[in-house]
Amino acid sequence: MRKKLVVLSGAGMSAESGIKTFRDMGGLWEEYNVMEVASPEAWQNNPELVLRFYNERRKKLFEAKPNEGHLKIAQLEEYFDVQIITQNVDDLHERAGSSNVLHLHGELKKVRSTYDSNLIYTMNTWELKLGDVCEKGFQLRPHIVWFGEDVPAINQAIKICRKADVFLVVGTSLNVYPAAGLIDFVSDKVPLFLIDPNDVKTNNDVTFIKEKASVGMREFKDILFKKYI
Repeated sequence: MRKKLVVLSGAGMSAESGIKTFRDMGGLWEEYNVMEVASPEAWQNNPELVLRFYNERRKKLFEAKPNEGHLKIAQLEEYFDVQIITQNVDDLHERAGSSNVLHLHGELKKVRSTYDSNLIYTMNTWELKLGDVCEKGFQLRPHIVWFGEDVPAINQAIKICRKADVFLVVGTSLNVYPAAGLIDFVSDKVPLFLIDPNDVKTNNDVTFIKEKASVGMREFKDILFKKYI
């Protein structure tokens, strides 16, 4: 039976594809007050600004391409049972060829009804406008988990983490909860790896690969193959 490799990915995973992170220098938090564009209160107070913010990000996503890090993870499916849990709202893992991707914080290319959250639609264009409605006539909103909202997929993510044989964290500072707490649901016997060019504080016994995603994934793949293939 193939080993189960669970990958927790964050914003640094997609940075090399030109997708801005929130926290890095020059990131989105320097351009926007996050609570004014990514919270239920923001949507209530200024939906035009919220839509413009996500339209800008969506337009860039349509132009972006998966980087080597995404591709390396997808290639591992040939040898391992790979499950990705991502904090990212882009679809670059899927476009790289990964089959099993769980989005904790929603998906940028999807929108949903403000009346019925089960009415979810995939967008073929980057622009969502006021007046764009669901089949029941209610305004559509970004299919994103905003600050202050529950994370519906977190229980599923916990179950996945508990089944890991190898656990990889790539491109995340482990500062955003509840996603950052997922590492604590991994068995003590499971080897933990963390790829990030920055220092990441954790109390877990982790093998650090202090590189950006593309370079780090090359090193990680070599380690996996020496140990398991």
